[in-house]
Amino acid sequence: MLAAPLASHAETRPLRFGVVADPQYADAEPHLGMGRYFRNSLDKLRTAVAAFNAEDLDFVVTLGDVIDRDVASYAAILAVYATLRHRHIVLLGNHDYSIAPDRLSAQPGLLGLSATHYEYTHGGIRFVVLDGNDVSLFAPPQGDPRWQIAQDRLGHLAAQGAENAKPWNGSLGDAQFAWLGGVLGDAKAKGQRVIVMNHYPVFPANPHNMWDSDRITALLDGQPHVVAYFCGHNHAGNYGEAAGLHYVNFHGMVDTPAENAYAIVEIERDRLDIRGFGREPSRSLRLRTA
Repeated sequence: MLAAPLASHAETRPLRFGVVADPQYADAEPHLGMGRYFRNSLDKLRTAVAAFNAEDLDFVVTLGDVIDRDVASYAAILAVYATLRHRHIVLLGNHDYSIAPDRLSAQPGLLGLSATHYEYTHGGIRFVVLDGNDVSLFAPPQGDPRWQIAQDRLGHLAAQGAENAKPWNGSLGDAQFAWLGGVLGDAKAKGQRVIVMNHYPVFPANPHNMWDSDRITALLDGQPHVVAYFCGHNHAGNYGEAAGLHYVNFHGMVDTPAENAYAIVEIERDRLDIRGFGREPSRSLRLRTA
């Protein structure tokens, strides 16, 4: 799998790409209390891939949590992704790190990633992919200083009674946050629109939001060329708009026994249209201008 599509976009048609969030596959019995049907994600993903393959798309993105647990889970679901005829962009979610501790440092390579956060330009749009697991309780290997920073951040939020003070959320390291600011500044100088993608939501307020969501939204809201933020993690889905910036939380594929959840996004001029399938709602969103 490739971390970033490199081909130029033909100006004769809109930019179009597929979106999947939280397949969370495992060869495991359902968790009925949470409504998670892990095995069923294989057939759901096959259906989504067939729909994507029937369309003229620039790429397909999975917004994290390809698996629910165990490195062994990757074999079956990556075999389904291998039938995709489009480039596949993949983000890491918290469940992608539910693997043996001695495999944590090798995790990005399991999905063919050379970096966990990166950016690329396609169809004149700058896509910025964040790694919300950067400072967390599950991604940093033992002895990594980011683990203690994560403890401190979570403890601080918990002391404030913050609803997102959950051990299954994460945050950006300061170096990645500075990198994000630099990429946004470069895109602004080049007159490029930006879409940010991350596994974790940051807005509206929600128990699933990143620990440092406030500083991220403050940065994004002050960048009028940033037009959308796409994420997963909250399987119920969500949507919010702030000063014309659209925060779209896509529904989790793993939920429900049979009903699917995926989407095809089309961007043309001042519009972003989401064609939802199954539980994913369709939306037509007007893009703000810098």
